[in-house]
Amino acid sequence: MELGTQNNSTGFLLLGLSSLRELQFVLFAVFAVIYAATLVGNLTILLAICGDHRLHTPMYFFLGNLSFLDNAYSSVTVPCLLGGLLSQGQHISFGACMAQMFLFIAMATTEIYLLAAMAYDRYVAVCHPLCYTLIMGRVRCVALAAASWAGGIFFSTIQTVLTAQLPFCSCHIINHFFCDIEPLLQLACTNTSMNSLLVFSLGVFIISTSLLVTMASYACILNTVLGKHSGQARAKAFSTCASHFTVLVIFFGTLIFMYLRPSVGLATEQDQLVSVLYTVLTPLLNPLIYSLRNKEVKGALRKALGRFIPSKWRVKAEPQPGLWSVKQ
Repeated sequence: MELGTQNNSTGFLLLGLSSLRELQFVLFAVFAVIYAATLVGNLTILLAICGDHRLHTPMYFFLGNLSFLDNAYSSVTVPCLLGGLLSQGQHISFGACMAQMFLFIAMATTEIYLLAAMAYDRYVAVCHPLCYTLIMGRVRCVALAAASWAGGIFFSTIQTVLTAQLPFCSCHIINHFFCDIEPLLQLACTNTSMNSLLVFSLGVFIISTSLLVTMASYACILNTVLGKHSGQARAKAFSTCASHFTVLVIFFGTLIFMYLRPSVGLATEQDQLVSVLYTVLTPLLNPLIYSLRNKEVKGALRKALGRFIPSKWRVKAEPQPGLWSVKQ
């Protein structure tokens, strides 16, 4: 294969998720519904949190960040997936491909660290309830969220700049439904062992540091919960953390499978199906798992929808100040 002379003018061809025409229409309909539900669900949660002062607490501050992130995260890859399903492959320019890869890595890394920050928040709430308001003040919460975003942008910039400088072969066909870093490295007409090592090393660092904070938080939570004599207190604590842990297992499990294993050959259909889990399904599961089983969020949603519901059907709730409504 000959070297491409100008990477930024050639672009790439994304093969998409499936080569079966009859299956593509079914997949398009399914993923379109999931994408719409993801956008509506996360936007509804975000508006409910912003509009109800009772939800102006650290827990819902992080949940609001997660909802915004999930909408942006899914919007980076899913429209490209849907377009590829309709056209049996989709051309993408070099600049758009690099931008998509940058945004994807940045938001995936940000979500990894944001989930760790949420685990720390649950640790403080369960293990130090009397000091919760003092420890998880507004400044600390904003700092944790900002650090998550800064870490995502920093690591993504490194990966994107190094990948964009690679010479790509004349065969610019990506066996994937979006511009992920591993399929791009396989198209480079040069030795990419150092790039692959960097991807693996950064992946180990990012995931291990987040998992360390998360597992340490849950170990302390488990120790505290088991020490409680009240069965009701145990059930409440476990219920609070079970949803978070479910998302962690799905999200981290798929990322570890994709990026913390030896790179062998071209991207397989199995890799693409695993990619669907963390690019399409996880952003949908977050609002379902975190919010629909949460009484406070459901109350805020009823309050917001109450403006469009006859007064005799409305459910009245006693106003309660949020943690940040009280001066500290």
